[in-house]
Amino acid sequence: MIVAGIGCRKGVDTAGILAAVDAALGSHDLDRSSLSALATTAFKRDEAAIFAAGRELGLEVIVVEGVGVDENTLTHSDISRATAGSPSVSESAALAAAGKDARLLGPRLITGAVTCALAVSGGPA
Repeated sequence: MIVAGIGCRKGVDTAGILAAVDAALGSHDLDRSSLSALATTAFKRDEAAIFAAGRELGLEVIVVEGVGVDENTLTHSDISRATAGSPSVSESAALAAAGKDARLLGPRLITGAVTCALAVSGGPA
């Protein structure tokens, strides 16, 4: 299972979400068919573009409750920590949604006003 975790500035559009997902997938030589779900935190549950992207991709959007400090994130944003309580919304959401023993494929990718991180379920590679 591969989950794309999404973080974004308020009011982004669907095209911006999709561009970030495609860029993150491309950075790992993957395509949209590799994805199992999108994920975000409860803090972003009102961002319509995330859910519109999920519909366009034919994927469930998992809203993760209570994502906070996660020692498995690879990047840390002071803005994310201050506004969402997480060092990286996209990385934390991807890890939580991918389940126990999930790991990030790499650090989040920033594309415009959107961050996207990919997590794969299971143990070490």
